Amino acid sequence: MPGPILVLNAGSSSIKCALFGAHFREMLRVEATGIGARGAVKVSGAAPRALSLPDNAAALRAVADALAAEGAALDRLALVAHRVVHGGDEFTAPARITDKVRAGIEACIPLAPLHNPHHLAAIDWIAQAAPSLPQVASFDTAFHATVPEVARRYALPDLPATRGLRRYGFHGNSYAALTRALPEMTGAPLPARLLALHLGNGASLCAIREGKSVATTMGYSPLGGLTMGTRVGVIDPGAVLELVSRVGLPQADQILSAQSGLLGLSGLSGDMRELAAGDTPRAAFARDHFAYWASRQAGSMFAAMGGCDAIAFTGGIGENDTDIRTRITDLLRWAGDLPVHVVPAAEEAHIAMQAAQLTGIDTADA
Repeated sequence: MPGPILVLNAGSSSIKCALFGAHFREMLRVEATGIGARGAVKVSGAAPRALSLPDNAAALRAVADALAAEGAALDRLALVAHRVVHGGDEFTAPARITDKVRAGIEACIPLAPLHNPHHLAAIDWIAQAAPSLPQVASFDTAFHATVPEVARRYALPDLPATRGLRRYGFHGNSYAALTRALPEMTGAPLPARLLALHLGNGASLCAIREGKSVATTMGYSPLGGLTMGTRVGVIDPGAVLELVSRVGLPQADQILSAQSGLLGLSGLSGDMRELAAGDTPRAAFARDHFAYWASRQAGSMFAAMGGCDAIAFTGGIGENDTDIRTRITDLLRWAGDLPVHVVPAAEEAHIAMQAAQLTGIDTADA
């Protein structure tokens, strides 16, 4: 009888994982936060436990210890599936991790320098701690492999310096999970032309036609597109060049990725819940900006699909902020009376299903 499946999402400051058993039922969540400082480990249903987490290796050990304490030691698992942010052009589907696949993920580090190194560190740690445990990588860019060339290419010349500079798109596992879940929720086929909105600290839109991505708002990196928690979203390249000339590349990168978005506009927080409670003109403007740019860029998604048959929200803001959903849909009334759905995020379960299918593991009795 196979054991449960662990889905692991390793980042720079936190490691999150979810454990899935029979019929992909979620059994447990473990999260290590505050890596590089006085951190904490939280097991679902329990209060966080303070713990020193000086680096990712310490955090992974803490997560493994917490799983073992709950009866899910590594040697009892069927497999580990990793969310990997960037698969480049090579990985357009989940892949069982081999030396070749690992090298491919490493080759994508220049495309996702803040993400892929931490995914690799987790993959390597698991391989050392449990060498016989199968591992699978599920790529956030893979869902957008169906985007046509006219939508993915920037108007740049073919030069060695521009190689790889194109729109990749992200949040693919979330969108793939949404396309699986929505028909189950409604009892009807997936709408032929679906506008999907993944709205959280990171946010993007996706035009899904006949179940496939044909356009998305994020591009070469997760910085582009919508106004986000701390990321800038749409900005003129000339403004970026001017900012770099004023403060230098490292500081410009910090401003664009960690000090902009809702945080930069409000001067208060990148958390939409805090802005809703903040009751200040700047906080209100930040929420207005978020809704405006989501609805404005939705128009480009409608154009990519040749219309729209339904709208679906997912992600922390998309699921829980009724006011933001209403603002966005009100701004899209010009498109007609479209059905609106709220789909709970389930990307970890989707990753587990993909991994099980790829490796031939039957979880009916896990």
